[in-house]
Amino acid sequence: MLTVYLLCLLVIPSNVTIVGLGTYGRPSMLWGLVLLAWWVLWRLEGGVPPAGRDRQVVRIAMGALAFVILVSFAHAMLRGQPADQISPAIAALVRTASWGGVFLVAVDGLVDTDDVVRLTRRLVVLTGLIACFGLAQFATRRTMLSWAEGIPGLVFGADDFSSRGMFARAVGTATHPLEFGAVVVGMLPLTIAAAVSGGFRRDRALRLRWWIPATLAALVALVSVSRSAIVGLAVAILASILGMPRKSRRVLTVAAGVAVVVVAVAVPGMASTVVSLFTGASDDPSTLSRTNALARVPDFLAASPLLGAGFGTFLPRYYIFDNQWVLTLVELGIAGAAALAAVVVSAIWSAVIAAKGLDPAGAVVARGAAASMLTLAVLFAFFDGLAFPMSAGLLFLAAGVCAASYRMSARPETASRLPSIPLPESRAMRDSV
Repeated sequence: MLTVYLLCLLVIPSNVTIVGLGTYGRPSMLWGLVLLAWWVLWRLEGGVPPAGRDRQVVRIAMGALAFVILVSFAHAMLRGQPADQISPAIAALVRTASWGGVFLVAVDGLVDTDDVVRLTRRLVVLTGLIACFGLAQFATRRTMLSWAEGIPGLVFGADDFSSRGMFARAVGTATHPLEFGAVVVGMLPLTIAAAVSGGFRRDRALRLRWWIPATLAALVALVSVSRSAIVGLAVAILASILGMPRKSRRVLTVAAGVAVVVVAVAVPGMASTVVSLFTGASDDPSTLSRTNALARVPDFLAASPLLGAGFGTFLPRYYIFDNQWVLTLVELGIAGAAALAAVVVSAIWSAVIAAKGLDPAGAVVARGAAASMLTLAVLFAFFDGLAFPMSAGLLFLAAGVCAASYRMSARPETASRLPSIPLPESRAMRDSV
């Protein structure tokens, strides 16, 4: 079920919707609602979560975030809203329900590390495929998404394929180049984890094969012509290095340096363009807009500092922050921003703790999921990530993987007494993608 969600999220273009459903017609959002309904029916029929740790702080944080969103919505509706803000607010509630379905199925449906490893391998493969697709768009300066226009029952929205300087900005299957870069870079730690561990195998040929998705994802970031993607790339690599053996750290550092040199030589003008993005940031309109937005926050927050204006009600006509953390503060107030931060922090903490009590394959995935959560959290400071389906869906899926890893891990004080599980003997080692 989660694999189908990944296919809907990453393979089907995000601007494709089902005829007649409008904003509610994205296949990934609808499948998230199916997951939520499935989880609710399972619990009503007496389903019991798998045995493991009793308290899961990520589940509590996620519940707090959903509660704040509901209370903020009620507060906003009671104050009265313009007609054109009511529909976006309701759509935001539906998106929240969809994210909740993905999170809950991941937490309670991934029973053991074999399930987590299989799901992660599939995510890594899909990340490599969309990264390859993005590189093809960059090289051909075409979206290559016209095939979706002829599918009966679907509506193909306008794509946002743009350029910066002399280079095309790949959009992949996302709705915007920023989202595409954030998704590929955000999943990079998991692709690095799979590459370093050879896809959780020890066979040399298979180990080399798993470097392909990681290489493609890194190349997409380097040719994205985006400051946020470059910053995210640095965060992803640093976060991944922290949990690696010393030899793997050296390999990754050298590989990153080689990739930078290859791109600089193979794509003339790319190095100077990327450097100018940072040296000329003080005069860049998008940077100035983000900086000036911070001064406007107190004015927008003054009416309701605790609960905000209401999730989904702050339309672009008021202001475009290009910063999900600031937008969350305005829409959900201090309570909502704190709840979203709690989801991120608790997920990272849970995965780091879980890595101490899992078998080698599970520990690699847990550390990779924690690094992905950190990378996405940093990237959310550069664009309104929860307004885009791919970045938001992967954030809550990664949070669910972190929580599931924590549930199935041993307690830290007993982890040292667990028998060591050799990597090749795990059932996940024998399963194909």
